[in-house]
Amino acid sequence: MLLRIGGSALLFFAAILAAQNAKEVPLWPNGAPGSEDKTAPEAVRLSPAGERVVSSVHRPSLTPYLPSKETATGAAVVIAPGGGHRELWTDHEGHNIARWLSEHGVAGFVLKYRLAREKDSGYTVEGHALADTQRAIRLVRSRAAEWGIDKERVGVMGFSAGGELAALASSRYDITGSAATDAVDGESLKPAFQALIYPAIPRDMKVSKETPPAFLVCGENDRQNISQGLPELYLALKKAGASAELHVYSGVGHGFGARATTKGPVAGWPGRFHEWLDARGLLKR
Repeated sequence: MLLRIGGSALLFFAAILAAQNAKEVPLWPNGAPGSEDKTAPEAVRLSPAGERVVSSVHRPSLTPYLPSKETATGAAVVIAPGGGHRELWTDHEGHNIARWLSEHGVAGFVLKYRLAREKDSGYTVEGHALADTQRAIRLVRSRAAEWGIDKERVGVMGFSAGGELAALASSRYDITGSAATDAVDGESLKPAFQALIYPAIPRDMKVSKETPPAFLVCGENDRQNISQGLPELYLALKKAGASAELHVYSGVGHGFGARATTKGPVAGWPGRFHEWLDARGLLKR
């Protein structure tokens, strides 16, 4: 892994990252289909705020955050960070929320997926990034007994570009793929629920009364296709007979994620999500 930071911060950050990497679970133990010829190392840089930004992903993985046995509810969420399909902002749109969920009895799994719009990328959103998301859902279900999870309560959450993947996974779960290569491929693709946080909304997204229940969040000052598009998606879901809950936060733009420094009502959106899970009976032990 390539770290683009310097000085003493490099050693400190490398130690943190090494501990994190020790927990990573590859989606495909023998390598991801379509990445056989990719040898470039994964890269990590720090944003001005000190948050990790990952690129050059060729070995997609999950990082589990499991609640204690005493607090575990059996619910689980696969979390896809955003970054425009060029990079992954894995802290405020990944590890922070996964850690918060695990502290509240919900298993969180941070997904590192392949990047379709990175320079010179040979990947596609639907052919590789979506495949990674679907494989992640199946992988969590395949290890449900080991991780203390109820297979029927595995959902997906996505931020921005990751929200696009979460929405695609929640609307394309009945597609016929290639023949199963292992036991993981035998698990269901359909998420039990979806949480779309300021998502890039897929074009021509098909919804029906069978669409997984949706928790939708954005800021009113986000880009028009999100600040207006997400309420339109909410209405489409309701008209189709699906369940949905929408939160639009006043005076808020794009990319707020989950940060300790966030102030105001928008800082409470993870709590609203947890309440929504509880109201749907998904947190019963």
